[in-house]
Amino acid sequence: MLSELNIAFIGPGVMAEAMLSGLLKKKLIPASRIIISGPFEDQNDALKKKYGVKPFTDNAQAVKNADIVILSIKPQSLKKVLEGLHGALKPDALVISIVAGASIAKISRFLAHNIIVRSMPNTPAQIGEGITVWTTSPSVTEAQKEFARTILGAFGHEIFEEEEDYLDKATALSGTGPMYVYLFMEAMVDAGVHMGFSRRTAERLVIETIRGSVDYYDSGSEETRHLARLRNQVTSPGGTSAEALYYLEKAGFRTALSRAIWAAYQRSKDLGQDAETHPPE
Repeated sequence: MLSELNIAFIGPGVMAEAMLSGLLKKKLIPASRIIISGPFEDQNDALKKKYGVKPFTDNAQAVKNADIVILSIKPQSLKKVLEGLHGALKPDALVISIVAGASIAKISRFLAHNIIVRSMPNTPAQIGEGITVWTTSPSVTEAQKEFARTILGAFGHEIFEEEEDYLDKATALSGTGPMYVYLFMEAMVDAGVHMGFSRRTAERLVIETIRGSVDYYDSGSEETRHLARLRNQVTSPGGTSAEALYYLEKAGFRTALSRAIWAAYQRSKDLGQDAETHPPE
């Protein structure tokens, strides 16, 4: 059972806190079995005081008895952190990475360890509403897959994919996705201000429209939950929505968004190839 395992978070940042908070709220594991490790004692002590977890500043010591090690660090810190963990993990420890662009092969080479889960959450995970795509190395057991599923599901929804390339695709679509939504909302708010609304009122109109649209989608059946069908419901012939849609299509709205997501996907792949992949001596 997950509650009987020791979990070490390497990098006690926002996403790590979201994950451990979810685990504790759902009573999946006691705080006494959660370890957090980071270079800043003040940050570590704050999490200890808030959640009752065990703090470390030495990553190698933190993972010494860990059954599951969660890498929740910034991509630019990955090489240094992995070198410090080289040879420190238990042979059967499960490593779960939420580091963007870090391939299973790269993590495995630096750690000299092959039991790895690679995942891509997004920022709504911070409030327990994220979506995480994940995959595993061949050495991960079925039991460990279930542990990973439970942990990643603690801060939202999770989707497993067999092929690792889907992690770069998820980075572009759902990982970067909130940015597209916020930019779209920002543009709508600016349009509202241009028409004469106060910014506060325009923001409220846009936010509630987005929220209500998603809730309306969720309330439908499988037959009615089709995006084009829902769009057609509010697009009367010769009406205001039809006029707005005409200009969006004319401006290449769909194409621009599709190309942006594809560009993000290519960049994610490039980032995974840019860093050194030679293991430490």
